Formats: sequence, structure tokens, C-alpha cells
Amino acid sequence: MTRTFTPHARRRSRLALAALAVTTVVALLAGCSASPDTAGSASSAPQSGGTLTYARPASVTSFDLHNEITSNNAFAIDKVFEPLVAFTATGEIVPWLADDTISSDGLTYTFTLHDGVKFSDGTPVTSADVVFSLNRHLAVGGPLPLDAPIASITATDAKTIVITLKEAYTPLLSELAGFSNGILPANFGGKTEAEFFANPIGTGPFVVEKWDPAGDLTFTKNKNYWQPGKPYIDKLVYSLVADDTQQLQQLKAGQVSAIEDVPASNVEELKSNASVNVVSAGAWETEQVFFNTQTPYFGDVNVRRALALAIDRQGLTSATTFGTATVADALLPPTIAYSGNGVTTSLNLDVAAAKAELAKSKYPNGFTATLLIASGNAGRAQEAQIIQSAAASIGITLNIESIDLAAFRTRFKAYDFDLMINSGQSDSPDPNGMIAFQTDPDGFSKSYWTHYTNDRVTELAAQGRVTPDGDARKAIYLEIQQILADEVPFIPLFYPNNIKASLSTVHDLTVLPNASIRFEDAWIEGAK
Repeated sequence: MTRTFTPHARRRSRLALAALAVTTVVALLAGCSASPDTAGSASSAPQSGGTLTYARPASVTSFDLHNEITSNNAFAIDKVFEPLVAFTATGEIVPWLADDTISSDGLTYTFTLHDGVKFSDGTPVTSADVVFSLNRHLAVGGPLPLDAPIASITATDAKTIVITLKEAYTPLLSELAGFSNGILPANFGGKTEAEFFANPIGTGPFVVEKWDPAGDLTFTKNKNYWQPGKPYIDKLVYSLVADDTQQLQQLKAGQVSAIEDVPASNVEELKSNASVNVVSAGAWETEQVFFNTQTPYFGDVNVRRALALAIDRQGLTSATTFGTATVADALLPPTIAYSGNGVTTSLNLDVAAAKAELAKSKYPNGFTATLLIASGNAGRAQEAQIIQSAAASIGITLNIESIDLAAFRTRFKAYDFDLMINSGQSDSPDPNGMIAFQTDPDGFSKSYWTHYTNDRVTELAAQGRVTPDGDARKAIYLEIQQILADEVPFIPLFYPNNIKASLSTVHDLTVLPNASIRFEDAWIEGAK
């Protein structure tokens, strides 16, 4: 089966999971203040020029696409590097730099590069670049590895790449659509790795002009971009604004063009502001409490179950998201195929049952632990206080430790926490992405830094990767989610939407389900 694609004619993906994701996202988007995938759409033709300043809570520290995962870096990497296939705002996988053909046995994937695709320095992209890029990813592994059982990646001519698998692997196209499978020049264009990633060259719509790893980043438009006439803006500036309230204030003052973090409590206020556009789109994200199961307290399943039963997730969601999110019953959000939301039996509020669970544990009289959160996020701070109060109701004392985002990431990656509030987010529409990242004890994150291990879950996850889409695959992921709901290595709290805001003069920001934005279609009204 072969697929072709042009920027103005997106075809439906053949993957059943994409169809499921599309249906769910459309439902989530009903009643939003903007179109499902864009903010500030206008009927007039796009205008070229201008600088779009985007406020973000963390600086960009690396462009090494194979060694990064956090959003501060990922959503800059994807402006410079692009993959062979990509996903749309509705989670649909489409050809991007190449068309693809899959053999009937699912073992051979053939990609044909589009005509005219060049790197930002003007050199043509060839099959050798693709082979180098994917093989480098295989060698590095990294936080988002190519887990497919790849036998070989070969170039049959200058434009054709063949990936041969040892066995069928359902999530392959989904994995290839992620930012970590962007294409870079073979042998780093003759530079060392350090030199290359300090001044990266890719096929994306933007080129790094000025970069402070502890501050702002300025992109300029890629004049050799393969989509004719795009990007429309001349420059894209990532402005470091760590606090979400400050982001909001700077947007309303016109100091920035758009903001990454919109406090849920301010959404309605912004919607009533004629100078601001708000877009809310379905996300591949679940807000969660994560337990470090290496600690004595949270290595005890009864303690984890007790705390899950003590938390009023409905009340927490209502109090902290102001109607912008829905309560989570399972790990996978409903925007991803085979979500257990509404099917999985979760541990709902029952204080008596929570006390009974704690009585079964090694700590029936309670204990004191530290709940770690990142500062600068008002919603997370409120979540922490609600969870602290819930824990106190069953005799557990939680001290809240709030530290800046960079330090927070350093701490949890070093497993230096008791429990924390964070979000689990998929980089692709296939369920394997989030399941593997949060349940693989041997993976990069050791089950999202919880060290949770369950042999049955590991076995099922392996089956899910090779089982074709359909009822059998659905049953696998539903069983996994039920085990997770019973053993509670993490407590799913709610499914947030991706909420962004911009000045009303900014048009056509395309918000993706992984919370990134495509800026190549964006334009500024009255730009000079």
C-alpha cells in the first residue's frame, strides 16, 4: 500500500488507531473557542514577515534529537528536524518528507523521498542522510528509542530507503513520526557531533540564529523549506518566562505574541478578551501522581492504593482545571487508541477503604514523606495542596517541596523523590508509546522514574507491539491499564486539553496533540 501527501491535501491514515484518535479528538474539541487545530484562523490570505515571540517556561538546552525527551527541547528540535512521516492536529499519521509503501506481510517498509527536499543550507536530502539518521538513533537508543525489530535500513538509490523488520511491528510508523526520528545530514555534514548540534541543520521550517541555553532562542525562517512560501514569519523567538502568571501578563500587555502555558483559571477571562485568541485541543497527556517505588513507603502497594482511595479526583479536577479537563480513570487518555477510560475500574474516593488499605500495609500508623512539584505552575501547586489534605485524612503527612523546573527535572531523573506530580505525555498516537515509557523497568526512564516492575505488564506490552490493530490488541492494552489501576505505580488524575493563547493578530497556530505547535503556517496580521 502506497501513500502520497502534499501540504494542501492530507489523506486519511490507513492505521486503525489514527481513526480512533480522530474520532475522540473531535469529540473533545466540541465547543472550543477556536478551530480544532489552529488559533486565530482568518479568511484573508496569510501575510509574510514579522517576528512571533512565544513565551515558554523552560529554556532549550540541547538539539540532540536522539538524546532528549523533555518538552523544552523536543518542541525546539521539531522546528529544525523533520521525520519521514508525521502526525496532524487530529493524530493522523501522514507522509511528510517521503511517501511510503508497506509489504503485505508487514516486514518491509519502503520510503521514497519527495522531490525538492533540502536541508536549510541548500543541500539536497538523500537516502544516505536518512540511513545515517535512523542508524544513529538505533546506536544511541536514548529516551525514545526505535524499538522496532529492525533487521536493516538500506538505500536502494538516492531517493529510496528500505526498512526491513525481523517480525511485524505495529507501532513503527507511529514511532517514525516522532521528533526523535528527524533527518539530519549524513556524518553531521562533516562536523563533529558537538559542532553540529551547537548549530544544527535540518529540513524544518526554521534555522537557529541565536541561542542561549539558559535563556532565549531565536529562529529565523528556512529559506530552503520544502513547503513553498512557508514559513510566513521571518523570525520565531522562544522567550524564557518561567512563571505561567507572568506569561499571561506579558501576553495581555502585548510583550509576547503567544504563550505556552495558560492557567486554567484564566481561560474564560482570555476568551472574553478581544485582543487574545485561545485554542483548546485534545492532548495525548495524563496528569498524574508518580510514586518512587524504591522508597520503603511507596514500594508498598497497599500504601499506594490507600492514597489513591483518599484522593477525590473529581473534586481535584473541578477545582484545578475549571472545566478544561476530564477526570482520568485509566493511564491512556481517550485521544489515544485503546484508552481504558470509562472501562477500567479505578480506585475512586473512599476514605474508609483507604484507611483499611493503609492498615494492611507495613505503615498502618502513617508516615511522613515529601511531595515534589515544579514551581511556577499555579495549578500544580493547588493539586499538591489537595493531595496533601487527602493524605492527612488517612494519617499520612506529606510535605510539599516546590523547586524550579530545571531542578525538578534533575531531581526526578536522579530518582531523588518520594512522590511527585507530573504529566505523562505520548509523542505519538500509538498506545505503545506511553505504555512502554511508563511500564518498562529496563527502559530509559525505568517506568517513568518509578522503578515499577510487573512481569505480566512487561509480557503484555511486548505482545501489544506485534499484535495487529483490532480487538485482540485492544484487549491487551485494557488488561495493562487495569493492572496499573490496581497496583497504582502512578495515579491518573485528569486528562488536560492543550490550551494555548496568542494575540488576535496572530493567525493559524497549529496545535498538535503532543502539545507542540507547528509555526510554519502561522502569520501575523499587519506584519512588516
